[in-house]
Amino acid sequence: MSSRSVPPPGRAVAAGRTGRPVGTVTRGTTNPNRLRRMDRWIAAAHGAALRRAQAPVAVDLGYGAAPWTAVELLARLREAAPRVRVVGIEIEPARVAAAKPYECEGLSFRHGGFEVPLDGGARPALIRAANVLRQYDEEQVAAVWERLCGRLAPEGLLVEGTCDEIGRRHVWVALGPEGPRTVTFATRLGSLERPSDLAERLPKALIHRNVPGEPVYAFLRDFDRAWAAAAPYASYGARQRWIRTARALSGDWPLADGPGRWRQGELTVLWEALRPAG
Repeated sequence: MSSRSVPPPGRAVAAGRTGRPVGTVTRGTTNPNRLRRMDRWIAAAHGAALRRAQAPVAVDLGYGAAPWTAVELLARLREAAPRVRVVGIEIEPARVAAAKPYECEGLSFRHGGFEVPLDGGARPALIRAANVLRQYDEEQVAAVWERLCGRLAPEGLLVEGTCDEIGRRHVWVALGPEGPRTVTFATRLGSLERPSDLAERLPKALIHRNVPGEPVYAFLRDFDRAWAAAAPYASYGARQRWIRTARALSGDWPLADGPGRWRQGELTVLWEALRPAG
């Protein structure tokens, strides 16, 4: 499917000659601090690229009914890249109007969708799309990814994923201009019974693939087994158990991070290892 053939579900706004935004109006549910795990990972993984950019722009795509996530993204990214600007983009005009009073130096809001409208056709150094594609069909994901990756700056990053309502559990895919790179699993360790609890937060590209015969199913199975084998480390705390689990997994799965991120309750695996079969 090409990036120009995204048939949005529900109440859609069509793309094309009308110049209207590309995409569909989503539920818009949001809560303060919901995306903290994703934001901190972005700052750590992409901060250097943001600092190298001359005038880095980060896009909070589909920020929802309230602007909290965009406000927080600016604060967190500026700790890593003080010159970054954040643009919140929403397809629902009323949400943009409601966000306007929160504009400040480095933060603005505008009407738009997957076409990512920026002044002068600027290419963003970051697009964060959290809890947006969850409301789309699986077969639409590749086209949306292609479109968004095509908007990125040469060193740009697209981070697309899903989390629960209060940000305890989160899974996201990181993509560069060339396509998907990694999948990150992040959780508040004190709330975790087993790693496969994160399956309900898999991004749309993977959530329906958690069935026998699919790589993501095998990965979560091995994740649970490693977690169970690391049970003796629980006496030292959930963090030490998670680190031990990650070390065991790294023998069979291509992990892209190390203890510094594992200590945060994160684990990142290369996309190629979890790419859907068929």
